[in-house]
Amino acid sequence: MNEVIIATRNVGKAKEFVRMFEPMGITVKTLLDYPELPDVEETGETFAENALLKAEFAARSTGRPAIADDSGLIIDALNGRPGVYSARYAGTEKDDQANNDKVLEEMKNIPEESRSARFMCILAVAFPDGRDPLWAEGSCEGTIGFEEAGEHGFGYDPLFFPEGYNVTMAQLDPEEKNKISHRAKALHSLRAQLPELAGDLK
Repeated sequence: MNEVIIATRNVGKAKEFVRMFEPMGITVKTLLDYPELPDVEETGETFAENALLKAEFAARSTGRPAIADDSGLIIDALNGRPGVYSARYAGTEKDDQANNDKVLEEMKNIPEESRSARFMCILAVAFPDGRDPLWAEGSCEGTIGFEEAGEHGFGYDPLFFPEGYNVTMAQLDPEEKNKISHRAKALHSLRAQLPELAGDLK
């Protein structure tokens, strides 16, 4: 069977990959299909290192090609933080409110013209035979607001004003967000490599 493993337990992420691979006759599975596999500790110092850790583990464990992503928010005034620690910036894993509160506190004296930031997403494709991985990346430039706004999205979306917009990512319609997001751009970049990737999967 022609399969690719998406190294995530996030159903929403998996759906994006299903839409991409389905027309090629390639089945998408996720770590939800392998409940016995543990989560990989993200010990890398960069998004690329963490993405590759997750992809290589999934490829070795399942014997199938595997795709993993690592993503986060880079704020220039905070020397690139929260960066790879985006999901656990305030100390507790995936506590969005605590993370946003910490960013706002650290940014409270930063003037508007110095609040530049970007969301970054790195995708790694690893193969069970150990050949060189494939890579794709995407970013979304913007600025950090002075307070939270919006009900959509998750994570730092209520703080982030995408470049060219006067509303936060969390105020955008989900379809609009998915056109400009860092993950959408990384997926678009990966899609450009699909002819090569499809040959490897079959």
